[in-house]
Amino acid sequence: MARSEQPFQIFQPSEEIVGKTLAAAIKEKLQCKSWGEARKVVAQRRIQLNGNLCLDPARRLTEKDVLKVWREPLPKPVDKAAVRFVHIDDDLLIVEKPPRVTSARHYEERAMKTRRRQLQPTFEELIPLALAAYIRKQRAVERKLERAPTEEEILAHTYRDMDREEEFVKQFSYKLKVIAVHRLDRDTSGLMIFARNQRTAERLGKLFRTHAIDRRYNAVVVGHPEMQSIESYLIRDRGDGHRGSATDPIPEDAQHAITHIRPLEKIGKYSIIECKLETGRTHQIRIHLAEAGHPLCGETIYHRSIDGQTIDDKSQAPRQALHSSALRFVHPTSGKILKFNSPWPTDLDKWIAKLRKN
Repeated sequence: MARSEQPFQIFQPSEEIVGKTLAAAIKEKLQCKSWGEARKVVAQRRIQLNGNLCLDPARRLTEKDVLKVWREPLPKPVDKAAVRFVHIDDDLLIVEKPPRVTSARHYEERAMKTRRRQLQPTFEELIPLALAAYIRKQRAVERKLERAPTEEEILAHTYRDMDREEEFVKQFSYKLKVIAVHRLDRDTSGLMIFARNQRTAERLGKLFRTHAIDRRYNAVVVGHPEMQSIESYLIRDRGDGHRGSATDPIPEDAQHAITHIRPLEKIGKYSIIECKLETGRTHQIRIHLAEAGHPLCGETIYHRSIDGQTIDDKSQAPRQALHSSALRFVHPTSGKILKFNSPWPTDLDKWIAKLRKN
């Protein structure tokens, strides 16, 4: 690959390679001498597709894909060691999602072969592996205590790799099934709910549809927004290929979206805010904040106000500064009120400390 000032090269798929595999595109664009050389570039974690690390050389390209080739390897994908359980019962899990991992696989990828899924697992696919380690740890603690351990006692132990993990996962697959009932964006961290059976998934789905789950996010944004409620109708394409708020007339397929904003702290040119979702549309918080003139720090897509003005972000955030920080809802089986809170993860916490210092 030819050297340039930037640490990466960007390619828009041409008509000749649309429909071909990633390996074929790499071989053509980088003029690799062999297929092995092209696949090695992928294996070295030097490829991003639409902003996401891609390790699947057999992935076929579409006309909308944007290919980025880095000179140096990108960080390794998230693995099961990054899964952090906050609450576990027979019906549901509360889990802290790390950044840089997709919540759940898209419908069209569900039939993908196991080997290809393992190259870059989703968070939903990592949880059963971590849950298997949890159950085995639970049994070890039971033997040591000669009594059933509390949830806190088990969660206090560090997960470690277990022998014959695949066999264990197969043996106890009925206990390890999880169903994603909502999503977080790939670079958004924080609390997520997963159902452990279909009945609970349906009940949680109803709670989400009726807005009975109190979800709050902490965010760091450009500027100093005031307390407000943002309401709009979101459409899939606002005219530049991205989601956004519709203008009159409102299309029939537009989705009603409401976000409540509360400022928490000013840090120079930036602010920490709390966002409460009344609805849960795709990219809702990111769109509403940008259109209000206060995009997320680290935002890569939505950084234009409602009038089309681009808003500069010089915060050097490590990623989009959005964290699912609080959940409150009634357990769909027991009727007990559940409340959970999650502090800033390490990457954003260190970055915020630098902002305050500066």
